[in-house]
Amino acid sequence: MIDREDALALLKPERREELRERAHEVTLAHVEKHFDFCSIINARSGRCSENCKWCAQSAHWRTGCETYGWVGTDACVKAAKEAAANGADRIGIVTSGRCLSHDDVENVCAALREMRSAVPDIGLCASLGLLSEEDLKKLKAAGLQRVHCNIETAPSLFPSLCSTHTFEDKLATLRAAKRLGFQICCGGIIGMGETDEQLVEFAFALNEIAPDSIPVNVLHPIEGTPLANKGILDPERVVDSVALLRLVNPSTPLRFAGGRRDMSDETAAKCIYVGMSAGIAGPLLTTPGADFDDDRHLAARAGYAVGATPRS
Repeated sequence: MIDREDALALLKPERREELRERAHEVTLAHVEKHFDFCSIINARSGRCSENCKWCAQSAHWRTGCETYGWVGTDACVKAAKEAAANGADRIGIVTSGRCLSHDDVENVCAALREMRSAVPDIGLCASLGLLSEEDLKKLKAAGLQRVHCNIETAPSLFPSLCSTHTFEDKLATLRAAKRLGFQICCGGIIGMGETDEQLVEFAFALNEIAPDSIPVNVLHPIEGTPLANKGILDPERVVDSVALLRLVNPSTPLRFAGGRRDMSDETAAKCIYVGMSAGIAGPLLTTPGADFDDDRHLAARAGYAVGATPRS
């Protein structure tokens, strides 16, 4: 496997072609040739207590983000049916906020049970903030299979981007989920000011977590947040970042997530070439997501099978 020194050296501009070709070779050798899709439902929006500098849903920033409480079981079931009809492999319930109250957990559990009953073959995922082992046990009993909790960025950069919870808080949720046998979805956001060294640090932090899926968001700067003036990340840097993530995480699905709509199809195709192998399609949280058909076409052209696979 590539080491940190080699990974950092490959990010030098003069070694860009080598970085990408090595990532492509790893992709061909280690990545399953099925391009899977998931969808999400933003099941509670805004008014979040946390001060994540990238996030429109934080109550600390004035972004004009839509705010609403728990959407209810019926809305979650409807989202699951729509996701299945579009060929998604799984559906994720996403709630804003640091964590869930007792009543929140019961609401999500009720929705999970109804979603499983209505759409038996779709995978069930959730992104619910920081979770205790007790909460996770209840969610698992209700049918949850995959827990999403992004580490967001390099451990050394995280404290400058969020101070209301820690990198270790996130790891505690991920460790508890792993102990209970959940699949893990964990990635982050590129384009928040990380150096080459921090990009490498982020990639290796994910390798240590060993998730089942790595969502790769590209910062979409939102007016009102402290990162509003960051600008859209250079497309070539996006491709290089994906290539590095692939070299450090040889077989883990890398998933298009936030920021996909800011990319040209040419950039997205390059990302697939160097290792992107899954996607989130349909509406995201506060920004529009990719269309199923757009990425299906690109994935099929790159030799991937597309369409839902049976739930394991």
